[in-house]
Amino acid sequence: MSTTAIMKLCNIAAKRPQQHGTFLLVARRICRLLNQRNDDIRAEANQFRREARKMEQYRPFTDRSIDELNEKAIAHRAQEGYDLRKVLKAFGRSIIHDPDGVADALGFERLCDLLAVNVVEREQARQEGVTDLAGLVFGEQVEESASRRRQQWTEAPLLSACRLAFFEFIRECPAGQLPDPFAPGAPFGPKLPPQLKVVR
Repeated sequence: MSTTAIMKLCNIAAKRPQQHGTFLLVARRICRLLNQRNDDIRAEANQFRREARKMEQYRPFTDRSIDELNEKAIAHRAQEGYDLRKVLKAFGRSIIHDPDGVADALGFERLCDLLAVNVVEREQARQEGVTDLAGLVFGEQVEESASRRRQQWTEAPLLSACRLAFFEFIRECPAGQLPDPFAPGAPFGPKLPPQLKVVR
């Protein structure tokens, strides 16, 4: 898809107020397209690295060529990749924090429909009390579970954006300010008892 088409989708996603379902659908489409483009850039850069590795057996005669190829890999579409990741991180932060209350506005069932969550994992999330956008997409990672068929690793579009935003947060957070991952209710800590919640 062309950059112009992606920009049009970004303009639709940025409009406020709008239907929350429209925002979620457009956000998923944009993140999917940007992830594909980012993967293409990475694959092209990796091609330069593979060529450099092939030349290593002829060292020291190929040192200069290897250095040039490695520099090409680093510089290849670097600005475009940076810009893509910047937009993806913005979408990731929007999903994690949900400032517009998308989950509350849509309700659990409609949210799961738009995220393509399968029936089994939908019911499991409901029983565990996970009904928010960040919990479904980033915590439980059930986005597109209807088509994933038990694959352990997923590259769902919103999840990929959330990962980038989370990694940026980890990198930029001052030392000592990160939450304890082993605290009760934290990812590696003991689970808290589920809280009762009215689900629409």
